Amino acid sequence: MHTTSLSQLARLLADNGMLAEAHIAHDATVSSAHSDSRVVRANSLFVCKGVAFRTEYLHAALDAGAVGYLCDESHAASLAEAAPDVPAIVATDESFRQATALVAATAWGNPDLELPLLGITGTKGKSTCAYMVRAIVDAHAGDGRCGVMGSIDMYDGIENIESVNTTPEPCDLWRHIANARDSKLATVAMEVSSHGLKYNRVDHLHLAAGAFLNLGRDHISAAEHPDFEDYVASKLRIFEHTSVAIVNLETDRASQVLEAAQQCERVVTFAASGREQEAGTADIWASNIIPEIGFVHFTAHTPDWEGRVTISMPGLFNVDNALAAIALVSELGIGEDAVREGLSHVRVPGRMELIPTFDPRVIGLVDYAHNRLSYQRFFSSVAEEFPGKAVIALFGAPGCKAYERRVELPQEAAKWSDVLIYTEEDPAYDPVEEICAQMAEATPEGARYEVILNREEAIARSVELAFEFEQGAVVCLLAKGDETRQHRGSEFVPVESDPVLFERYVAQRQAAEQSAQPAQQ
Repeated sequence: MHTTSLSQLARLLADNGMLAEAHIAHDATVSSAHSDSRVVRANSLFVCKGVAFRTEYLHAALDAGAVGYLCDESHAASLAEAAPDVPAIVATDESFRQATALVAATAWGNPDLELPLLGITGTKGKSTCAYMVRAIVDAHAGDGRCGVMGSIDMYDGIENIESVNTTPEPCDLWRHIANARDSKLATVAMEVSSHGLKYNRVDHLHLAAGAFLNLGRDHISAAEHPDFEDYVASKLRIFEHTSVAIVNLETDRASQVLEAAQQCERVVTFAASGREQEAGTADIWASNIIPEIGFVHFTAHTPDWEGRVTISMPGLFNVDNALAAIALVSELGIGEDAVREGLSHVRVPGRMELIPTFDPRVIGLVDYAHNRLSYQRFFSSVAEEFPGKAVIALFGAPGCKAYERRVELPQEAAKWSDVLIYTEEDPAYDPVEEICAQMAEATPEGARYEVILNREEAIARSVELAFEFEQGAVVCLLAKGDETRQHRGSEFVPVESDPVLFERYVAQRQAAEQSAQPAQQ
């Protein structure tokens, strides 16, 4: 097992101009770094961070085996008073994020150098692409051989947990990668978010290949990215971490993305338009794309093979994600047979998840779509794959971030939907009624909408409405996917998932109709 020491970590920060001071009366071996006292183990460095940090977290970490701590200058005096004689490494305030990333990578032994990691960024499709990679790698190397790290869950060969952040904070990030290395996984497919890139969570991380899927406006707020240019610049930083850049030729600002990708050792391009004059210039491309209820078929063209592929989920836009996945796994030497097998049975929890009902006219469709680009792709695909059906769109907008969604989402959804239902979606510290009122105000004139603050009640209403349309309906339950928590205030409150609730109210509808039949005879 790799180890370092407190004094070596302090020297590393000093060499990089990040050290303010160090107080190490007695040196100690360090084999890990943690910022969550609940997962601290022996010989670890504890990182004191976060606006909600309390000194009792440090005491809990020391009790669990931490041999010292890292903090910023602003908290050094108070922590020294709370834990006198405990070894402390103090980073400058302005470099604390970078210092945390550097120390965490080093304490965990830089496991990325022993394991090929596949990174994915983009405004839309990161999770789906990651799960496609996972399905293909597992088809090639065996079930459970591909880790996944992203917005849905984290699987690293040891831990299998629901995600909190798309890209974890540095200590958690490196713990997961070290677990994957120690478990001898074939790879980890990881989503690399704009926050992860901007706020130094992935500093010092090396990716064998990194895919850039697409680009649209998202996460623009004072607390996230102040403007679109900052968002774009953050996304492009993925190429600072990867050997092989994989780029969608059809993304917005493709020329800018390709220019940034030139810093990598090699660039691989893909395109899913199926138009020879565009897609044929890509290294990997698709043609003869045919949707079917619950599936998408296409012909894949790669430098090494060409053949028919089936994706076991709806959504024409998923051809983009499949091509990116094909490009990523090809860097591991995985070819046609595993691609065919993996994509033919891939399932992404909460992504284009089709829920049939007892009446073939009505179906549910669960998806994590949550921004304008994902709405454009989602609804255009629904219109093409479920022609003639009414569309009921149920969604909300998050609190304390991405404020533009409260305007953009109603405007986009109204173009495609017969009924809009505004409801709760991780409001955090913002009142749900305030969020929904802003969405209602942004709704185009003449569009039909309802505001139902309680999400369970909103889903029940969507089922009721669906059976009122003679032509049938697609009920689109958006943004929450398979999640079982609502972010309310500072807490993540347990709730039932959208699919579970939809199936319950459909079953109640079916039971009511069956019980009414004898009375009608």
